[in-house]
Amino acid sequence: METTKRNVYIVDGGRTPFLKAAGRPGPFAASDLAFLAGRALLARLPFLPTELDEVILGCMIPGPDEANIARIVALRLGCGKKVPAWTVQRNCASGMQALDCAWWNIAAGRSELVLAGGTEAMSHAPLLLGPAMVNWLADWAAAMDWKARVKILLSLRPGHLKPVIALLRGLTDPTVGLSMGQTAEILAHRFQISREAMDSYSLESHRRLAEAQDKGRLAEIETIYDGKGNFFDRDEGLRRETDMGKLARLKPVFDRGVGKVTAGNSAQVTDGAAMLVLASEDAVRKYGLPALGRIVDCRWAGVDPSQMGLGPVHAAASILRKNGTRMEDIDFWEINEAFAAQILACLEAWKDEAYCREELGLDRALGGIDPARLNVDGGGISLGHPVGASGARIVLHLLHVLKRENAARGVATLCIGGGQGGAMLVEREKSAA
Repeated sequence: METTKRNVYIVDGGRTPFLKAAGRPGPFAASDLAFLAGRALLARLPFLPTELDEVILGCMIPGPDEANIARIVALRLGCGKKVPAWTVQRNCASGMQALDCAWWNIAAGRSELVLAGGTEAMSHAPLLLGPAMVNWLADWAAAMDWKARVKILLSLRPGHLKPVIALLRGLTDPTVGLSMGQTAEILAHRFQISREAMDSYSLESHRRLAEAQDKGRLAEIETIYDGKGNFFDRDEGLRRETDMGKLARLKPVFDRGVGKVTAGNSAQVTDGAAMLVLASEDAVRKYGLPALGRIVDCRWAGVDPSQMGLGPVHAAASILRKNGTRMEDIDFWEINEAFAAQILACLEAWKDEAYCREELGLDRALGGIDPARLNVDGGGISLGHPVGASGARIVLHLLHVLKRENAARGVATLCIGGGQGGAMLVEREKSAA
């Protein structure tokens, strides 16, 4: 049973540019990205890293040298040996899960000041050895003499060397045997979403990101530098030159016969990190901290894994119902763009009387979202979706949008591989006119 909780504020946050994976491992490991985002953030706040109560980080594919990646990042940031750190995983919502954990710990009085967020270097996802090669290596190691080793060597076949691509396996649901793209195809069919509608939505995502870059609306991005003198200061997934003709020429990826989901209307494989500082009201007063906004609630929901893209429908419905809020009461929305089909399916489901009655147990449809208040600066289709970081990014950017537009209330929500959805409701005080 929930008890009365203390107010929890998001003080500040920052993120790296989202860097497009281009075949080879990118210039930064996941811990590098989190460190760079966290270092810039902590450097401008009026407390020492050692004064944090804990560090919580979401990450799905840490490297072999990044076990409990949160602890590695915390130590690199100078938090010291006494500040505990732990890593969470909830697929695409790992970054939001980290914020949820920090919120609960502060609300319950267990912490006062927490660094939380998410990171992912998808370009560094490992290539693994299959069972046949692992068994072969075990036999080789167990061989007692050269005759046994010759026999084992002669048993080696080209098939033994076929790698297991961890990223592709991770983007496939083992319980239903479907890739995330195939689940998007199911939603496109269920809600009769056309290829043209999906491509049009994707084009608008790129247009909005281009405008956001040109007008300096992505204030949360921290410029980062590699060890070779290169700097990165903007999201690399933007395709300024794309148009409906170019998008229409792309072939379906997940259902090559009659499918609609293409690389152009899907989120991009990307590296990036987003880090936020959360604080209690006492900590805000003690350190004289700013406040981007307050976390009101966070809710999670489960759905059919074969239609995992509908997770935001259920999570957002739950958070609205629990807080006595209507769709029209929300000033701005951030819905992570895993696929255009998934976003459009969520929008249709919220407006569908039968879906809301049968699936959500409501008396009526929740209603629609004004496109002018949804993902106003683009989303995962244009800027990318590093799975461990996106949940934190959408919350951070939503708060910046609320501040920019002098708005009071927003919802950040996303679908989660495995058939889940997460949603976070945030508020801020509007400035006097």
